[in-house]
Amino acid sequence: MALFLESPGHGSRQINALMLFLVCVGLVFSLAWQGMAAGYACPLCTLQRMALVMAGVGLLLNVRLGPSPLHYAMTVTAALAGIAVSCWLALLPADANASLLMGLRLHSWAFVMFGVLAAFALLMQTLDRRWGDNAIKRSTSLLGTAVMTLFLVAALASAAGTVMDCGVSTCLKGLAATL
Repeated sequence: MALFLESPGHGSRQINALMLFLVCVGLVFSLAWQGMAAGYACPLCTLQRMALVMAGVGLLLNVRLGPSPLHYAMTVTAALAGIAVSCWLALLPADANASLLMGLRLHSWAFVMFGVLAAFALLMQTLDRRWGDNAIKRSTSLLGTAVMTLFLVAALASAAGTVMDCGVSTCLKGLAATL
């Protein structure tokens, strides 16, 4: 709680930077898993990655501009979209050869990650409520800048991986087949 008693948004920026780092780890892990496993991401997995990137953008805005209910709402909305896609994947018939990580399939881990992101954003919105919707214009710490750069690289790598796998429209046809 002492983090929130300092200057407006100082502790919040640090905690948001930590969560943004965890989003980066999730993005890099999903790319590495895709590269090691099959080399092809299913269209719904690509939607999950897009939701993770959008949640990361909300966190990035909190790190760069300071806490804002709008940024937290962006994170919650993206996390809820990721939860919906994870549930959709859970309803599809399970592949007998699907890779497991500690006994769970990757879409189950994504469900947990999106749930944590949504709970985090809702909790932080409650704790940061007294600062309101003000963009605190001040320099970002070295840690914050490093995490924002890592997120940008991870998001661009995710987009490049999707383009290399799918091209422009191939994955959309695969998505229509899963509907």
